[in-house]
Amino acid sequence: DGAAKQKGGMAMRMRTIGFGALVGALLTAPMMALMYFADKWIDLSFTPFDVFDWIARLLPGPVVTFGIDLMIDALILTGASVADTAKTAEQAMGLMMFFLGGVIATAAVFLIARARGIGGLYGGFLIGAAVGVPFAAITANIGQSSISPAYSFLWTLALFAAWGMIAVFSARVLILAPRAEDMDMGADADAADYGGQPAVSEPPSATVLDRRRFLVSMGVATATITVAGAGLGRVLAAGERREREAELAAADARMPESAGTMIDLPNENDPVKPALGTRPEYTAVRDHYKVFIRSQPTMIEEAGWTLPITGLVDNPRTFTLMELMERYDPQSEFVTLTCISNRVGGSLISTTYWTGASLSSILADVNPRADATHLDITCGDGFHETVALDLIESDPRVMLAYAWDGRPIPFDHGFPLRIWIPDRYGMKQPKWITGIEVVGDEGYREGYWVQRNWDKVARIRATSVVDTVAVEEAFERGGEQYVPIGGIAFGGVRGVSKVEVRVDNGEWQEAQLRSPLSEASWVIWRYDWRFDPGNHAFEVRCAEGDGTPQIEVYNSPRPSGATGIHQRAEEVEL
Repeated sequence: DGAAKQKGGMAMRMRTIGFGALVGALLTAPMMALMYFADKWIDLSFTPFDVFDWIARLLPGPVVTFGIDLMIDALILTGASVADTAKTAEQAMGLMMFFLGGVIATAAVFLIARARGIGGLYGGFLIGAAVGVPFAAITANIGQSSISPAYSFLWTLALFAAWGMIAVFSARVLILAPRAEDMDMGADADAADYGGQPAVSEPPSATVLDRRRFLVSMGVATATITVAGAGLGRVLAAGERREREAELAAADARMPESAGTMIDLPNENDPVKPALGTRPEYTAVRDHYKVFIRSQPTMIEEAGWTLPITGLVDNPRTFTLMELMERYDPQSEFVTLTCISNRVGGSLISTTYWTGASLSSILADVNPRADATHLDITCGDGFHETVALDLIESDPRVMLAYAWDGRPIPFDHGFPLRIWIPDRYGMKQPKWITGIEVVGDEGYREGYWVQRNWDKVARIRATSVVDTVAVEEAFERGGEQYVPIGGIAFGGVRGVSKVEVRVDNGEWQEAQLRSPLSEASWVIWRYDWRFDPGNHAFEVRCAEGDGTPQIEVYNSPRPSGATGIHQRAEEVEL
């Protein structure tokens, strides 16, 4: 009867979707492994990351921000370091999105194959090519391959065509071949469920294959290709990393002596010592936080790289990296850089030693015209930012930086060139710079993140953090026990004049300040608290160099940077 037919049709539909999802998983995993292997072997762009990056660029700013906030909240909830794991989490999201997309798409192919009786490889080729064209176009358009985008397009299209053919062949074996239980449900139910088309007009030769054996064989092939592709890709990736390090070493050897080297910390003899557990005053380059708009860092080789400065200038110039290092006197500074999306007390803040060329000196050589007002800076990863000429002229510290810690900036931090603008969040500090155009008001465009509704100025907001309650460093003074408490405070180049600590909503007590590494670095503070066993809440606040207090009211990072009092709750026992 009708109910039986409807029930039978629904059962067949669910079985079709189930088989399709399973085959989708078995096909998408090796496809991703092959893409990864090709990326590391001959530098064909990695489509899963390209698609994720494309979607991130396409989505409205509030949606992207919501996703970033959700990811950061999840990392904080699990106790993971945002600075260390955020990019890995983002990459995992990109891989999972592509994988799930492959599973869903294959299930859809199975439904189409059963509804239309598609069982030939030609039909699978057409389906795969149709699905693959937009993915191939995306990876060719925004991929970071060093070879022609056409190769990435054709490679991606070929993989999707193969996926389509295998998916249709699998559907032919698993759902188009008649089974006894299918026959029992009735051909009429089958036809009614799929638009009046009979599922099978003539049993194909593949019906002799046992479905279980077919799936086992496919699983073995999937595991082999996935493990081999991913494993070889990892080996090649390690080799690529060694090559990059060798290139940086070679660039380091070519760096002229005048470019400057890392110096001893200027406050080594300061009597205020950081409390045990305070974050390192100087951040090792390997530990410096990373934030960029792509799933992977942009790799630019020095050979062939130049910096053109064009637009509204009397003397357009194109510089090599060596010319920037040799032509202009180097200037160096200990710089604390922080991300505008950093939470109060977050880890997206680091301090290292920057060296570069004065941007005002460079601009003096190209001589901007009277109607020039801004620099439009473009980058190898698609990022762009606009900087006012008035800002550069008013602050000689603005530099095009080519070295950190006395060595070339690492590839994953912006090699060969990035900018430093004092008192601005990282969103205003482009890296992997590839071109500068001097424009007037009519050529002005908002920067990448400003277009996505972040603050146009992005001026650093003062913040202070409790890093540690150093019970292990407790000491006795005047017959009483004291526990050092410590952390950092940062007010941009405006400096920090005072830090105060409060315990359990008591009176604010002034902390000791260690001399900062520079006027552009954070300040280490320390407060020796008279020990009282039990659970306590420790809070901190600071004032800028001119006495302006930090904003104590809570504000989320978007759109202008986070504010609020940082608190650390601990049970303290000696």
